[in-house]
Amino acid sequence: MADPSSYRPKPGEIPDSPGVYRFRDEHRRVIYVGKAKSLRQRLANYFQDLANLHPRTRTMVTTAASVEWTVVSTEVEALQLEYSWIKEYDPRFNVKYRDDKSYPYLAVTMNEEFPRVQVMRGHKKKGVRYFGPYGHAWAIRDTVDLLLRVFPVRTCSAGVFKNAARTGRPCLLGYIGKCSAPCVGRISAEDHRELAEEFCDFMAGRTGTYLRRLERQMTEAAEEMEYERAARLRDDIGALKKAMEKNAVVLADATDADLIAVAEDELEAALQIFHVRGGRVRGQRGWVTDKVEEVTTAALVEHALQQLYGEEKGDAVPKEVLVPALPEPVEPVQEWLTGRRGSHVSLRIPQRGDKKALMETVQRNAQQALALHKTKRASDLTTRSRALEEIADALDLDSAPLRIECYDISHLQGDDVVASMVVFEDGLQRKSEYRRFQIKGFEGQDDVRSMHEVITRRFKRYLADKEKTGEWVDEDGENGLKDEDGRPKKFAYPPQLVVVDGGRPQVAAARRALDELGIDDIAVCGLAKRLEEVWLPQDDDPVVLPRTSEGLYLLQRVRDEAHRFAITYQRAKRAKRFRASPLDEVPGLGDTRKQALIKHFGSVKKLRSATIDQIQEVPGIGRKTAETIAAAFARAAPAAPAVNTATGEIIDDEEPDTTAGSSGEPVTAGAPDERRGQER
Repeated sequence: MADPSSYRPKPGEIPDSPGVYRFRDEHRRVIYVGKAKSLRQRLANYFQDLANLHPRTRTMVTTAASVEWTVVSTEVEALQLEYSWIKEYDPRFNVKYRDDKSYPYLAVTMNEEFPRVQVMRGHKKKGVRYFGPYGHAWAIRDTVDLLLRVFPVRTCSAGVFKNAARTGRPCLLGYIGKCSAPCVGRISAEDHRELAEEFCDFMAGRTGTYLRRLERQMTEAAEEMEYERAARLRDDIGALKKAMEKNAVVLADATDADLIAVAEDELEAALQIFHVRGGRVRGQRGWVTDKVEEVTTAALVEHALQQLYGEEKGDAVPKEVLVPALPEPVEPVQEWLTGRRGSHVSLRIPQRGDKKALMETVQRNAQQALALHKTKRASDLTTRSRALEEIADALDLDSAPLRIECYDISHLQGDDVVASMVVFEDGLQRKSEYRRFQIKGFEGQDDVRSMHEVITRRFKRYLADKEKTGEWVDEDGENGLKDEDGRPKKFAYPPQLVVVDGGRPQVAAARRALDELGIDDIAVCGLAKRLEEVWLPQDDDPVVLPRTSEGLYLLQRVRDEAHRFAITYQRAKRAKRFRASPLDEVPGLGDTRKQALIKHFGSVKKLRSATIDQIQEVPGIGRKTAETIAAAFARAAPAAPAVNTATGEIIDDEEPDTTAGSSGEPVTAGAPDERRGQER
């Protein structure tokens, strides 16, 4: 625990101008980012008597070991830089809104030749139109099912689309009139895109045009005594109205606005956002955050605006944003929002009428969300703290291990030996810090040597980074947490506890690796699978934690996650090896020419049967290379069909070899796997 006076800037050293400041811990890790209209006045608030500080602010300044700042010319620039640094460094003590779910959006892939309507989650992609977010995916599917009658846009996956185009038969939706079947040429790409744009216009709230057009067409059909067509149009109108009824009008003036409400107590705050488009509520989402320091409602709103619109541009930022409290000062934030949209954005507090009534509804939702969150999270927060304290007591640590790293070795009878490193911070997974290793020092099965190699490589990188940057600051004053190419360093921060999957031999290997590197301030333990014993390097007997211990449960979670991560990587490598092509053995044959060969012949099987002259016809393939390719196929006996041992799937040579040049390996997937046979 540091004394803030030890790193307090000298009087007059801090400029009295707008800027952004960063607090760093002893490892030069950024733990807090803030902005200020006057850096001098703002930073002075942190260096007062600790007894006068908010408890969490006190924790932050005593965890920090240094403070630095960057001067900017305007408050808008400070706002932009603060958002960029929070996104880059993910500081531990900053306000971070979180939620336990990923909200689904209705997405229209306008970046494809034949746009597709589908449910999407996660990061937004360029060229895709999004509507929502919605509370439930089924709500999107119900709406789409109604609208496809009028706007029969493609909804199928790429595989289904290609298969229909190959067979010349559309899917069921094409037969029942809920898809215009562009896969079989019933509609041109231009007409289908126009249909998708009309779908987007309707979802954006421009509903009156289409309703009036359909009503006019229905009347004309009835006058011409085309009663079947008139009845079909009548049903289309009914479907559109039913879809519209799912989102009742809440603002009569067809306003496009986002309404933000906050419910808070001393420790946490819940945020609710209603997205209103065309006067109707088109989406809703909610977040919860810990109040890391003494922060006002206005500051919570400002952080929410940064997170909501920091990556958005154009119409994704509404013309009007209604909030319960205005940031102080409000002008830079409003100017920043206007810049994101490209036109004026009104940021204000609703005072009367429909907008105030709707804001009260949003506020009630926020209060309910906070109450529900506290009910669900109270035991979880308490349990995590108790688990870390139990681990510290059992292992005789000086303090609770806030960062835990766990390592596991995985292989199949000595082949494809890999290792995993998973990270838990404050008892929670930190998946962005996970790392994978290939064992390079030897071949064969030896878990103890593998563990020694992995621990050595991981902490050599840590020491090299630390030595290269001195006190983690280079000659230019930049932080030492980035590689020369600008990417974050992989092993920048040391843990308080290293956990290995295994017993006494693996623990001894890990401890020996750290001792050889001169690292004596990191604790090591192992968790043996058979009896769930905790082994320490200096003890002859294991530590046996009670089966009901929260500390043991956390160690089990960490160990199981490391095993899952390792075995997922190992299976991916094994599957990739089984899909290897004889082309991989041809020296000097790169990915581009491999793909050209497969594209020319259509499959590996046809390439295998080709003559040297036929292979030479492929652009970029000379006589000598063609002879080498033919010789490689001659050495590779065709034998029985290959089997992907990860899935049990028979690999057909007739399928194009799309894996040439691919290096994608899954990082996370699935639930923890049980060991089967000799695989671990």
